[in-house]
Amino acid sequence: MKVNLTVHPRLHLRFSLLAWILMALAGIAFVVAMVRYVAGIGAISNLNNSYPWGFWVSFDLFTGIAISSGAFIIASIIYIFELEQFRPLLRPTLVTGLLGYLMEGIALLVELGQPQRIWFFLRYQNFTSFLLFIGLYVMIYIAVLMVEFAPAVFERFKWQKLGNLLKRFMKPVVIFGAVISTLHQASLGSLMLIQPAKLHALWWTPWIPPLFFVSAIGIGIAMTIFESTLSSRYFKRGLETHLLEKLARLLPWVLGLYLVMRAVQLTLERHLGILFTSGIMSLLFWAEILIGVLLPLVLFAVRKVRQSPTGLFMGAVLLLLGMILNRFNVSWFAVEHYDPITYIPTFMGKVTYFPSLPEVLVSVGIFSAGILAFGLAAKYLPVFESEHHESQAPSGD
Repeated sequence: MKVNLTVHPRLHLRFSLLAWILMALAGIAFVVAMVRYVAGIGAISNLNNSYPWGFWVSFDLFTGIAISSGAFIIASIIYIFELEQFRPLLRPTLVTGLLGYLMEGIALLVELGQPQRIWFFLRYQNFTSFLLFIGLYVMIYIAVLMVEFAPAVFERFKWQKLGNLLKRFMKPVVIFGAVISTLHQASLGSLMLIQPAKLHALWWTPWIPPLFFVSAIGIGIAMTIFESTLSSRYFKRGLETHLLEKLARLLPWVLGLYLVMRAVQLTLERHLGILFTSGIMSLLFWAEILIGVLLPLVLFAVRKVRQSPTGLFMGAVLLLLGMILNRFNVSWFAVEHYDPITYIPTFMGKVTYFPSLPEVLVSVGIFSAGILAFGLAAKYLPVFESEHHESQAPSGD
């Protein structure tokens, strides 16, 4: 890929400045992580016995995996449903998904510590723990994403025979990857099933796994729109508005299904009465529903909005913000933590945890490293479809 940065000096300067900022943030995160490994997690984090899960789990794990779901959605659309018209969206979403999972894994290594023992969960299996299966699913799916993106690498180094051989097996690989992705998206929600007494009734439900999966589909589509819009601006390439508009047609149906599921679940579990009487919990609930479901549903139901790059982008941003809030609510904000001394429930009334600056810097730095890696992949590999065709044109195939 050749980014036209040399043709546009101002863009080149801006991109260089952005790159330096991202590298600085990644470097700071590396230093903080080294302090964590040397001095312990207490040296950089405010996590404690009452709050063993905090910002890292909510942002890096629950949110990171959700926003990486676009890879399996676009791959499924192309290879399983054979809708080749969406192929220009495939490679960027695969890169985003792969980097998202890798960055999430790095973040967990910082939180858990002892990275040399990462393989212990394979040797000392606990088959009653959802964490084991989530770890297995993530490891397998990272391998699947690497296989799915391998044709771009083979194309870059002109290994056409390997690329052609791999294409023969791509459909079963994608089907397998879609199954694995479905399982681990749902398994994240299953983590909360074991603590019905700790998670607020507005969020705890046996429906958490399917709700997580359906919302992940919406998040994946929104993330594809978000990533395509930003990459078209920074890499000075055309935006596939016609493809994104067709993709966005699915969102009213997905969000509508999610809304119906939530309404039925709350009705069957007789929780409608606490929708407006739970104080800050009610505010958080309605914020995620309004921002992440209702507003995007209305916007994407309008054809003019879907056909507008600005409308697509704004709708995607709203959906992402609302669903990210949902992941934070489920994993942090709405969780009831018990005081380790008095054993009195402290349900948002006596807050004992707020993320420290180093905690935030670690996540921001890892996220910055992911953006840098995407830029490098876009520069040295045929990530975008237009450049893919250009690289093939001279061969006369």
